[in-house]
Amino acid sequence: MIKLLGLCSLIMIFIAGTVMAENEGRIYGKITTTDGDILEGLIRWDKNEGNWVDILNGTKDLSNKSKRKLSKSDRRKRNRETSIEIFGITIGKTSSSSWNIFNSAQSGIRFGHIRTFEPIDDDRVLLVLKSGEEVELYDGSTDIGNGIREIIIEDESEGDVELLWDDIELIEFASADYDDESYFGERLFGTLTSRRGDEFTGYVCWDVDELFTGDILDGDEKGRSRKIKFGKIKSIERYSSNGATVTLTNGDEKLLKNSNDIDDGNRGIIISDPGFGQVVVEWDEFDKLEFTKAPRQVKYNEFDGGHPLMGTVYTEDGDSYTGRIRWDDDEEYSWEILDGEYHDIEFDIEFGLIRKIEKRSHRTSIVTTLDGRTFRLRGSNDVDGDNKGIFIKIDNNDEVELDWDEFSYVEFNN
Repeated sequence: MIKLLGLCSLIMIFIAGTVMAENEGRIYGKITTTDGDILEGLIRWDKNEGNWVDILNGTKDLSNKSKRKLSKSDRRKRNRETSIEIFGITIGKTSSSSWNIFNSAQSGIRFGHIRTFEPIDDDRVLLVLKSGEEVELYDGSTDIGNGIREIIIEDESEGDVELLWDDIELIEFASADYDDESYFGERLFGTLTSRRGDEFTGYVCWDVDELFTGDILDGDEKGRSRKIKFGKIKSIERYSSNGATVTLTNGDEKLLKNSNDIDDGNRGIIISDPGFGQVVVEWDEFDKLEFTKAPRQVKYNEFDGGHPLMGTVYTEDGDSYTGRIRWDDDEEYSWEILDGEYHDIEFDIEFGLIRKIEKRSHRTSIVTTLDGRTFRLRGSNDVDGDNKGIFIKIDNNDEVELDWDEFSYVEFNN
């Protein structure tokens, strides 16, 4: 009997340790409400973020310097003249610009970099990062503001509490101190294969909505409505524009149709890859997703809150400039995000995980990550000729300004 009790104790310790390891990758924190209540536990954010590697989307105001200053390419575009011809006869000229000078820029940050989160308006938040830097973001789709779909905290004593934006006074993020299994189950993880054969492995968000093994996949099978927990699914494979083959962990196959979970109404499959950021794959580009167990959890203490971008920028003429970099005249910290498209797949890559960006044409760049992967990206002013300028503050504190035509490649000191 004593030996049996000892074995049971070891099993319980092992299970608790496994749950704790799972929770270490989850967003966790203490929420002070506007009523003065304090809740602490695992947090599910806006339905589709649950781990430190997930991205909080937002918009940031550009600095006064960025608002004031036009790069050389901006001036060229702003002053461009176009001839007006009728039947081959020039009757006048008009100035036009293919570029608008913006006061804001799309932004985002992985949750692991954030120390505190304080709503300061209906759609604006003040973030204090682990580095001590303060960042204001607003209008983050449904991530920030009154449009947020839900914030659920799994408080140990209160249970699962759903909060609205106006309920939150302050959130203080921290490493998980929580050894109970999450109400939602484990975070989904797996490898997605696109129709072109590209593979992406990481944490899964299905239909920009389902994150956990306890979430439900909907569909019709032979005229009957089916609701299947993701924890019972081994793989999902695109069957057509309006259906998918779902293979269960017990080996059964189900052909499901007539639901935005498994047809072209799907809002996108997000893969959060700890090695660079995330991709969003639309249904037309999706082929198959195979679920697996995450090899390890990315913990809160693995994020540093960011640092200034440093590196060497090389020009087409063979010159080089080393120093602090401001990319596209708005990204200047390692926590910030580079956007682009690759084979119609949306990429969000953290600058701190980029080794090199090389211009390949007016419309494309090759981005190399620290782990050696390369992606040819387009469709964003981060990686094409609409780039607002590359600025390098060199040793004597002078700032060098390069436009896209002058730029060749950059190597970051990450």
